[in-house]
Parts: sequence; C-alpha cells; structure tokens
Amino acid sequence: MSWLKRLRVDTFTLALLATVALAWKFPLQGAPAQWMDGFTDLAIAALFFLHGARLSREAILAGMLHWRLHLVIFASTFILFPLLGLALKPLSGHLLTPELYLGLLFLCTLPSTVQSSIAFTSMAGGNVPAAVCSASASSLLGVFLTPLLLSALAGAHGGMADPTEAIGKIMLQLLVPFVAGHLLRRWIGGWVERQRAVLRYTDQGTVLLVVYTAFSASMNSGLWQSMPLLALYVVIAVCALLLAVVMAATTFAARRLGFSREDEIAIVFCGSKKSLATGVPMAKILFATGALGAIVLPVMIFHQIQLIVCAQLAQRYARKAAGRAELEQAAD
Repeated sequence: MSWLKRLRVDTFTLALLATVALAWKFPLQGAPAQWMDGFTDLAIAALFFLHGARLSREAILAGMLHWRLHLVIFASTFILFPLLGLALKPLSGHLLTPELYLGLLFLCTLPSTVQSSIAFTSMAGGNVPAAVCSASASSLLGVFLTPLLLSALAGAHGGMADPTEAIGKIMLQLLVPFVAGHLLRRWIGGWVERQRAVLRYTDQGTVLLVVYTAFSASMNSGLWQSMPLLALYVVIAVCALLLAVVMAATTFAARRLGFSREDEIAIVFCGSKKSLATGVPMAKILFATGALGAIVLPVMIFHQIQLIVCAQLAQRYARKAAGRAELEQAAD
C-alpha cells in the first residue's frame, strides 16, 4: 500500500471508484431501485441527525462574534464560486457536456464542508472556533441558497426542481433531522462523541449509497455511452483551477483586510471547500433525472482534489508556525 500513500489516494476515494464501477456493471433497476432509493432517503436523514447531535452550541457561540471573517467566507462560498461557475459557460456544449457543466454550476453553489474544514484549520493552527461556526452556518445557509443560486444560474434549462419546492424538500430531509439531533444533543451528544470514529463511516456509507443509486440511474438512461472522454479530463482540470483561484483569492483577501494568521487559515480552508456529504443528498432532491450521475461527478472530483491540496497546505502552515516558534524561543 506504500504506492497509495505516495499518491495520497485515500480509502474513501477508492470506495467511490469501486461504487461507480459496481453501478456500471450491476445497475439497479425496477423494484430494487425503488427500495434502495427509499432506504437512501432514510440514511440521509439519519446522517444529518447525527451531524446535528455532534455540533457544540458553545463552539457556535464562540465563533459567532467574528462577523467580518464569516462575511469573507460566505462571499467566497456563495458569490465568488458562482461567478466563476458562470465564467465557465463557454465550455458548455464544446469541451463539456451540458450535464457536466450543470454539475460544475451545482458544485459552485454548494456550501462549505464542516468536518474537513475544521480538521484542516486545526491541523494548520488556525482559528478553530470561528471555523466551526462558519462551516456550520454555511451548511445551514446552503439549504436555502444552493437551490436559489442554482436556479438563477442554470435557468429553465437546468432540469432541476422548482427552487421553492426543493427548499421545502431539503428542509424536511436535511434541516429537520439536523435540528432534531442538535436539540437532543444534551442526551445523546456524549454517546455520539464517543462513537465519532465509527460514525465517520455513516457519513461515507450514505454518500456511497447515493452515488450508487445515481450512477445506476445514469447507466439505465444511457448517459455514459454518449459521454466523451475529453470532457472528463476537462472537468478534472476545471476543478483544480477553481480550487487554485479561490485559494489565492481568499489568501489575498485575508491579508489585504488585515486578518491574523489564525483567521487567514480559517478563511482559506472554509472559503475554498465544497461539501460532498451535503452536495450528493441535495443533488438527489434537486435533480430527479438520469443525468444525476454526471451532475454529481464534478463534486466527487473536486472533493478529492481539495483533500489532497488542503492536506499539503495545512502541513505547510504548521511547519511555518513551528519554525516561528523555534525562532522566538531562540530569541528569548
């Protein structure tokens, strides 16, 4: 497994690839597909119930007062990213299929991640309470903003559900279980924290379920038979470019606006990431078509790229902090 470590391909990415291959070889059809679809809905609700139970109210209150930092992160997540998505429109119909471009637009409207944003901020020595608050608030805002932004960007050609109807479905399936879990945190929060390592597989398993059902539907519709290979390469390149541009922009904004190093780290990691765990269930609600597999593909690709890049960047921030600490000790 040493070659995998050198490539930094995590086991979850391998599981995603295996799930796609399984859907390609054995796509669900008929009644089994309907049963799996209903089971997946229950798994998604359980996932967000556990997310709500994990969220500490103290961490929210500690980070809420840092409003300037949150504004910068939200501007990156819900303004800069969508504008970049619009700038990619000339690629649609030429280097990208309409479904893949719609997937890139969907990616650009998603909220930030929660767990990995906090983990990388902590690893790099950044402002963890602010990251907790900002990433959590981003996920909640995404319930409302993602359908509205995507509707505005994609227009009537996006093949998505009515945005107001979609918000209602997302609230019922994602927000209501999340709030219920948080309200019950007093009684189940300790157990959830003790089972954090085990429950991580709940997150990943739910995403794999949705990916399998989505790609099964895509195979049944014949989408992948007409998918040009060049378009997949373009998606990978565009995802890498999106991440590079946003990371550079958030770093520049944080320094230009006079934020501390700790705040800069939180801004860069929270403002440049997109949530696979939230995005895939949202896509299932927003796009009830056979093109769902192609629409979630850019989110899956971006997810892996951001993990690789952010891991390297977090280690770089940590090394710089350690070097400054050694210099300060030597000076004393």
